[in-house]
Amino acid sequence: MEEGARGEEEVRAVAIKKGQIQQKTPGLQEMGTFRCDGCGEEFSINHPSEFANIRVAEKQARWLEKVLTDEHERDRKHPDKIELPD
Repeated sequence: MEEGARGEEEVRAVAIKKGQIQQKTPGLQEMGTFRCDGCGEEFSINHPSEFANIRVAEKQARWLEKVLTDEHERDRKHPDKIELPD
């Protein structure tokens, strides 16, 4: 079967809440930590090792800040794992 064929799960950039069992995910490289201004919870920003890019991680951190702020405005709890845009 060819690499990337159907049925294989694509590894994507994710933010994982610190302290979760799934925090260490094989194939992902931690790019940094983001702390929510609203509640202080911390998330590690993780990229697939072969596509790790600090500039992309910085853009994703700004996006994550907006998402977490929106969750507080809607009185929602932060999920343990958030898929990040490319």
